[in-house]
Amino acid sequence: MSYLSVSTWSLHRLLGPLRWTIWDEEDGVHRTALEPQPEELSLLELPAAAAAKGFQALEVCHFHFPSREPDDLMKLRAAFRNAGIAFDTLLLDYGDLTSPDPRRVEADERYISSWIDAAALAGAKKVRVIAGEAMPTDEGALARSAASLDRLSAYAHECGVRIVTENFKPLTSTGPSCLKLLGRTEKPLAMITDFGNFKGAAKYEELAMILPRSLSVHAKAEFDEHGIPDEQELRLCLEAVRHSGYDGSYVIIYDGPGDMWAGIERVRRIVEPYAAG
Repeated sequence: MSYLSVSTWSLHRLLGPLRWTIWDEEDGVHRTALEPQPEELSLLELPAAAAAKGFQALEVCHFHFPSREPDDLMKLRAAFRNAGIAFDTLLLDYGDLTSPDPRRVEADERYISSWIDAAALAGAKKVRVIAGEAMPTDEGALARSAASLDRLSAYAHECGVRIVTENFKPLTSTGPSCLKLLGRTEKPLAMITDFGNFKGAAKYEELAMILPRSLSVHAKAEFDEHGIPDEQELRLCLEAVRHSGYDGSYVIIYDGPGDMWAGIERVRRIVEPYAAG
């Protein structure tokens, strides 16, 4: 059954400091870079706030977690339970499984596994893992990514979590490369389809390619300088979803200017009839 969700990226200016992960190539370690921002809404408060606005689920970006201490993750799990809203996906925005440097891939797999552990404690159903930074025509990179995703999927299964990937970053920047990657993994792998991540004349054809293999869609519109969505273009994307037979979450994405809740509602007005069937 289709339902409405929202990503914490749509509220990123309200949720306090962003904690970005970077790879220190010289030392071979991951480091955290903090981007200060005022906090108007804590992550623990967000499930209740989203539920009050009628959303059935949330997707949470990894850089919005103020802590991965077990007690804090269990508090977040309780916040979702008490609000009656699902923690659908932890969106991990870091990692390059296509790196030719085995030291980097090994370190990234360990790091991703630590976020799988966090997702399990916090009650997330899925973890979105980026397939890689290499070009979509790089056959060796596709093979490396598929092998890493299989290992991570096996680990996630043991933790009661599912791995998904997305048409995000270079390796999966085209419909054909997404399908090629899905065909190379031995473990079942599903997609998140983001409307904003395919470009050019073939965009809607490429969306149609991967929607049947998707568990959620990121309903990302194109916005003008006032945060008004291009309704005609968004509806073309939504019609591609309707014709695909997709039946899952519609995740509202707003990254325009101004009040973020108001921007979310402008997108929601267009998307909600499709989610309602």
